[in-house]
Amino acid sequence: MCTGACAKCLGITLIPLAVLCTLANILLFFPGGKVVDSNEHITDEVWYFGGIIGSGLLMIFPALVFLGLKNNDCCGCCGNESCGKRFAMFSSIIFAAVGVLGAGYCFALSAVALNKGPKCEIGQQWAYPFQNGDYLSDHTMWDFCSSPANIVPWHLTLFSLLLVMSGIQAVLCGIQVVNGLLGTICGDCKCCGGNGAV
Repeated sequence: MCTGACAKCLGITLIPLAVLCTLANILLFFPGGKVVDSNEHITDEVWYFGGIIGSGLLMIFPALVFLGLKNNDCCGCCGNESCGKRFAMFSSIIFAAVGVLGAGYCFALSAVALNKGPKCEIGQQWAYPFQNGDYLSDHTMWDFCSSPANIVPWHLTLFSLLLVMSGIQAVLCGIQVVNGLLGTICGDCKCCGGNGAV
């Protein structure tokens, strides 16, 4: 597969993942699917916007760059037909690195949030009743949270989705780093009607 076409496929895949990560982060502002009466009752990691900034906004830029590589005009640069395309592929490596950083940020926040557990009401106060991920294997502990209803499965589901999707994003951006290096060194399959290296 041509390096430009490969980059386009990666870009097409990254966009829906970025949208889903953003939506998952937004849903986390409504613990248990309900509006809480105070922002202090929302889990701290939600406020770091891992899904909105890391796997959302920071992922849109690489995705758009990857999508545009296939249609990039590679004609005419220092008298070399493939120079423009090679430079575009090289620049995609920088954007892919930004994508890896954004996805890594979301991945790390999600892992911390899963290990820490949700913030919920225990008796008359709001706190974090779980430590070191012990609630993940012991579902009887979920009853410690009296409110909001279903907060533990809500927290687990959404942060798990963020963890998986950001992991996939990091892998896809890593693939583009390799693809970009190949495109920089070898060029794309076709450039200005001429044949280039694959």
